[in-house]
Amino acid sequence: MTGTIDTQTMASLAEALAYVPRNHELFQQALTHGSHSANDYDRLEFLGDRVLGLIISEALYDRFPIDEEGKLSHRLNALVAREQCAEIARSIGLPPLIRLGKQARDDGGRDSDNILGDVMEALIGAIYLESGIDEARNLILRTWGDRIDGDGNAPRHPKSALQEWAAAHNRKPPEYVVVNRDGPGHAPRFTVEVRIGSLEPAIGIGGSKQDAQKAAAEAMLKTLEQS
Repeated sequence: MTGTIDTQTMASLAEALAYVPRNHELFQQALTHGSHSANDYDRLEFLGDRVLGLIISEALYDRFPIDEEGKLSHRLNALVAREQCAEIARSIGLPPLIRLGKQARDDGGRDSDNILGDVMEALIGAIYLESGIDEARNLILRTWGDRIDGDGNAPRHPKSALQEWAAAHNRKPPEYVVVNRDGPGHAPRFTVEVRIGSLEPAIGIGGSKQDAQKAAAEAMLKTLEQS
């Protein structure tokens, strides 16, 4: 079940990071979710999260010399948010490289903001351990890029946005229900319905539960915007 990372995956990782890992076992761990192996990315994610916070704080301190602490903190929180880390992971092509157990794969783990964000931070931790703070800084500044100079707002996943809408309007939290699954085992298609109290449900379809839930949330948000 644990296996060893293959040469092609390591080559793809090196291309994604613009960095050639030397300790393959360390980087294999950074790509491994707990559903695949007990030797997972949790400890590396813990370390990488702190390294990311330091480097982004340093960059903000340098780039926004007149901003007060509160504004700097707002920018920092947005840039290190799980959704932001997940978007970075997607932008450099990490999802297909992540090592997941079968159930996590079937549940759409490769599109999970939590998993993608954790893997991105774990890889930062791995680079820091292997090559030090300067290489970690190079990766972060390169991959975060112009986002550091942005308006300090983190991208919102449709499910998060819908949950925030429900809370702001004193509604029950959204409920996602799989109403159909079809297609072959290697290419399933999920149909998910999202419900919020007495509101008209919205439907989403996707190749994983995560994709279908995201599509359903987007559909309901669109309906709410038009009402």
